[in-house]
Amino acid sequence: MEIGIRKEDKNIWEARVPLVPEQVASLVADGIEVLVQTSEQRAFADEQYRDVGATVVSGFPATPVLFAVKEIPAKLIAPDRTYLYFAHVIKGQAHNMEMLQRLIDLDCTLIDYERITDDEGRRLIFFGRYAGLAGMIDTLWALGRRLMVEGYDSPFARIRQANDYPNLDAAKAALQQAGEALAAEALAAELTPMVFGFTGYGHVSQGAQEILDLLPHRQIEPAELIGLDQDLPGLVKVVFAEQHMAKPIDPDGTFELQEYYQYPELYRGDFARYVPYLSVLVNCIYWTPQYPRLITRDLLHGLYGAGKTPRLRVIGDISIDIEGAVECSLDATNSGDPVYVYLPDEDRIELGIEGHGPVILAVDNLPCELPIESSQEFGEALLPYIKAVGGADYRVPYEDLDLPSAIKRAVIVYRGRLTPDYEYLQEFLNQREGEA
Repeated sequence: MEIGIRKEDKNIWEARVPLVPEQVASLVADGIEVLVQTSEQRAFADEQYRDVGATVVSGFPATPVLFAVKEIPAKLIAPDRTYLYFAHVIKGQAHNMEMLQRLIDLDCTLIDYERITDDEGRRLIFFGRYAGLAGMIDTLWALGRRLMVEGYDSPFARIRQANDYPNLDAAKAALQQAGEALAAEALAAELTPMVFGFTGYGHVSQGAQEILDLLPHRQIEPAELIGLDQDLPGLVKVVFAEQHMAKPIDPDGTFELQEYYQYPELYRGDFARYVPYLSVLVNCIYWTPQYPRLITRDLLHGLYGAGKTPRLRVIGDISIDIEGAVECSLDATNSGDPVYVYLPDEDRIELGIEGHGPVILAVDNLPCELPIESSQEFGEALLPYIKAVGGADYRVPYEDLDLPSAIKRAVIVYRGRLTPDYEYLQEFLNQREGEA
């Protein structure tokens, strides 16, 4: 059995790997040959892989099965291979349709990590917690810088971006120091209560909350937010679930979670009533267009119009969908230029911290800011499936493909054909063809 690991080169900040050297060592011990493409920006050096028995190669590993983290450019895809990576195609993302079409044209198989789930649809292999961890660190960094621009010196100003710390432990130690300072130094009265709102309760939200929990705060329920005593000092945390983000269109209806997921057209957004009370919004939800938005342009125009200055200063859009749940997230950013300000009066964005509107953190690959720990945890989840994926017979019909059910659910393309659950993507491929 032979597998390959491709180097990551989507941007200069991407240092993650699908399998760390210790995990590769266990595969080599089981007789699996592992080819690793050389990389100077990877969080783990070539020598670390050589030391555990992997073969480091200069070019694209010519293995039947190839693992990566981010999308592989269409021009690099070789025929008759099985690829595993985050494909970002399941929403019909236009920028990846060329890649999807090439996989089909070259009779390849694509297994998308994002679709590896258990029988209940829960994802099994993910970086989500680390998106939350890094995203919240960066959100607090952005808050500190924004307050400095406004003339406030606060403990948040001491927080750096996640990728400026050598590891997660160092980042958490810095956060704890900031927490001690917050406990000793009262924030300006006009900044408090400083309310942090988290949307969702999954892995991303859990990671983000884990960071805020290093700071002294009190937690309240969303119902307590409206009418909250504005003289309260310190930080306040609020976590919003689906029933706080939407309500039935029928005035006599009651919120039913399964109905909301199955028939979202029966619901309308209800989040706007909370936004005027928030200082920081941390968006952690998975969103598609059939669901109501959290933040609209019109809402922000009303909050910031006529020179008004609302409480909302920063939006950490960790789940970043362009013009999605947060409609004013007009573009994705990177770790080099992570934030911009949305200017409601002009309906445009300006890179940086300054401007009359909310600062938006919109980095689209936040886990790369904590590459060592995020890769270790990801690889631990992936490792139990390597033998099955590497040893499968990809010549048989799809119905006979012997893979664990969690993996088989994630097969988007098989030998050049969309699998039954993903045939809907043909419509997006056709649109691309028509535009061409």
